[in-house]
Amino acid sequence: MPSSILDSLRERAGESFSLHERHMNAQMVKVLRTIGFDRRYVRASGPFLYCDQGEEYLDLLSGYGAIAVGRNHPVVVRALREVLEAELPGLVQMDVSLLAGILAERFLATVPDRLKKVVFTNSGTEAVETAIKFARYATGRSGLVYCDKAFHGLSLGSLSLNGEEIFREGFGPLLPDAHRIPFDDLEALERVLATREIAAFFVEPIQGHGVNVPSDAYLPEAARLCRQHGALLVADEIQTGLGRTGRFWAVEHWGVEPDLLLSAKGLSGGFVPVGAVAMPQRVFEAVFSNMVRAPVHGSTFSKNNLAMAAGIATLDVIQGENLVQNAAKVGEAILDDLRGMVGSYSFLSEVRGKGMMQAIEFAPPDGLRHKAAWKLLDAAQKGLFAQLVTIPLLKQHRILSQASGHDQPIVKFLPPLTIGDAERRWMVNAVGEVLAETENIGGAIWELGKSLAGAAIRTKAGR
Repeated sequence: MPSSILDSLRERAGESFSLHERHMNAQMVKVLRTIGFDRRYVRASGPFLYCDQGEEYLDLLSGYGAIAVGRNHPVVVRALREVLEAELPGLVQMDVSLLAGILAERFLATVPDRLKKVVFTNSGTEAVETAIKFARYATGRSGLVYCDKAFHGLSLGSLSLNGEEIFREGFGPLLPDAHRIPFDDLEALERVLATREIAAFFVEPIQGHGVNVPSDAYLPEAARLCRQHGALLVADEIQTGLGRTGRFWAVEHWGVEPDLLLSAKGLSGGFVPVGAVAMPQRVFEAVFSNMVRAPVHGSTFSKNNLAMAAGIATLDVIQGENLVQNAAKVGEAILDDLRGMVGSYSFLSEVRGKGMMQAIEFAPPDGLRHKAAWKLLDAAQKGLFAQLVTIPLLKQHRILSQASGHDQPIVKFLPPLTIGDAERRWMVNAVGEVLAETENIGGAIWELGKSLAGAAIRTKAGR
């Protein structure tokens, strides 16, 4: 038997895909191999991944936003080592944790003043589940409202608020009294709130799937309508929070103070999962109203020492290294560069986002040959053009990105908040080169398109 974890990694090097294929999600392995993402990464630092061939990759996916401060940040690593070496009494349960108290104090200092209490969770989806419970208990209502294309998690309660059918299919019946409305549609929101049966409206200030940015009036007016009709406004900042959009919390762009604010992903420092739900004292004390009710909500590992230390260290890094300001400056420069490409490439339709949360959307162009090529891809699978961009970004330019959402012709970038102008130029130049290749119908990139279309058709046929 190997004497250490590192020995195991060395002895089993190269087996990651075969092990997952045999014992875990073989379909995910098939996806990665089909799109050429079956790299073997062996080391990571800051915004970079290193494969077993020694090549450096720029990670513009950052663990779906969890690697906000970069991979293996030394401040977070040091904090975790200190906790492990201190032999602290973790998970005593019939006790209260000092580290949790310190993180609570630090975390609440970043949110609107009216949010006085915090509940820690193990993940983003658990933060959503917590918010559902607290909103229902505090209001005495059962109704929940969410938006088309929303993503709030994949456990049963959060899945009930998921706006993409591919994630919901076959897992019902989901929570009753969950109402879907279009994003950025105040009339639809007001109609459902007017029933006076709604406990809470769950909304991502910027939707993660598609990076959909609302109109300026939407969130302020949504907050007013919720107050008017006795519902709580829940801001799901699991992906948008902690500086990603160039403000500490994305709601700050619109001057909105939610009733509940949800965080996770980046709070982990990229190491130990941790989520948080901030809320007013009245909501908190409605649930924990007396000593008998003290244990009615909680989670065994939610305040474990490693998670709390990771959260504290992450806040130290974000604030000490001015990462919110960096996200605003470098992120907006990236968006400006990408917006400058609109009109220069046939398929590029729109660039949108804020800070280090960016999307480029594609649409069928006017030219006959380009439009015909688009239709062939789209007939095989809607949104497939996005993979025509992400694959050469990885293969030719060593940039990791993702197609944003199911069946959407959108490529999404979530760079670590730490990247600078050198990484910006790498990214922008690569995107420009790939988009230039798409102009050449019949070129190598369209041979890739034929392969992708064939794979999509075979998948539909069940082969």
